[in-house]
Amino acid sequence: MAFNYQVVIDSADPHTLAGWWAEAVGWDLEPSNEAFIRQMVAAGHATEADTKTHNGVLVWAVGQAIVHPDGKDAGPGSRILFQAVPEPKTVKNRVHLDVKVGEGNLESELARLTAAGATELHRGQQGPSRWVTIADPEGNELCLHS
Repeated sequence: MAFNYQVVIDSADPHTLAGWWAEAVGWDLEPSNEAFIRQMVAAGHATEADTKTHNGVLVWAVGQAIVHPDGKDAGPGSRILFQAVPEPKTVKNRVHLDVKVGEGNLESELARLTAAGATELHRGQQGPSRWVTIADPEGNELCLHS
């Protein structure tokens, strides 16, 4: 049996971090359903405090997802959810994403992502495989692979 799944990343500011990751990996922000949000507030299932306006759009305050550009047809794992948590990141990730940037693109992608707020942490190599571990703007590690 195959299971559908999503990856969830804790965040202090899920909407901003989701925007950073969408740009980093070429995915799309999952659109907000403003009418549904307003219905949930009007029906008393949520409060105005559960919402916020981000970049002019009414969104749920606690999270923002990014989705594969091919949409639901992309299959399992085609969604990453950034959820708000009260505590900051304090230790190394137990899980991280590896982003394959393509042969010859490692340095240019590293430059692009550090210009957008990432921090280079260290470089590694095993045989012909090379990677750079970086941290996103909130300190979550990921690896760029050529």
